[in-house]
Amino acid sequence: MTTADLHTLTGAYAVHALSDEEREAFERHLADCEACAQETAELTATAARLGLAASDEPRPEMRDQVLRRITTVRQETPGRLHATQTVRAASGRRRLLSRWALAACLAAAASLGGVAAWQHERAADAVQQARQAERSNDRIATVLAAPDARTGSAELADGASGTVVVSAAQDRAVLVVSGMARPPQGKVYQLWFDDGGTMRAAGLMDAARSDQTVLLSGSVDGASGMGITVEPAGGSTEPTSAPVALMRLPA
Repeated sequence: MTTADLHTLTGAYAVHALSDEEREAFERHLADCEACAQETAELTATAARLGLAASDEPRPEMRDQVLRRITTVRQETPGRLHATQTVRAASGRRRLLSRWALAACLAAAASLGGVAAWQHERAADAVQQARQAERSNDRIATVLAAPDARTGSAELADGASGTVVVSAAQDRAVLVVSGMARPPQGKVYQLWFDDGGTMRAAGLMDAARSDQTVLLSGSVDGASGMGITVEPAGGSTEPTSAPVALMRLPA
């Protein structure tokens, strides 16, 4: 499934109409696409309101009115439109069909009020995660671009490699790793600052990604190095395993 395909799934996700595989792919996409996260939050909120709304039976005469008006709409003669106009009209029809499809999905949410409300919470969480990721990326960029940035590299376990970038002016550090093996099931890689032999928690790595750039949590001041250990999901207050990597921080 391409990124372009994922952009079209906001409405279906809002009304819980995706397969498990599509849902998992779309939720991963939401973490990196603030536009889709925002649109999904808005659509799920609408679906939730529709799900709680009272429904009305259409007027009996509405069917006759629709059928009568259909007979008065003149069909365009084939080939009449210029090619450019045809493309424009087709694009318009696709947009119109998309709106009708979305309207149909939202209407179906009338019977899924509880599900829609749950989906709204999920989408709101996704928006929050996207915003947090954006702020983290900004801080990472600031450290990497700092005039006083210093780097140090090392070979890690199983052929992986790591580079740590430190900015004294920013008092922050960034770790760039590639080729990192996935941790065991139910485990996560945790980062630590080495404060003269005392390990201080500095955040968690994404267990699903072998290549990633991570902003270490907390101040660099006072730390001479950093380490990576394997910890239970959610992390630990102190290391519970031998380090899989130890690196000196560049001076």
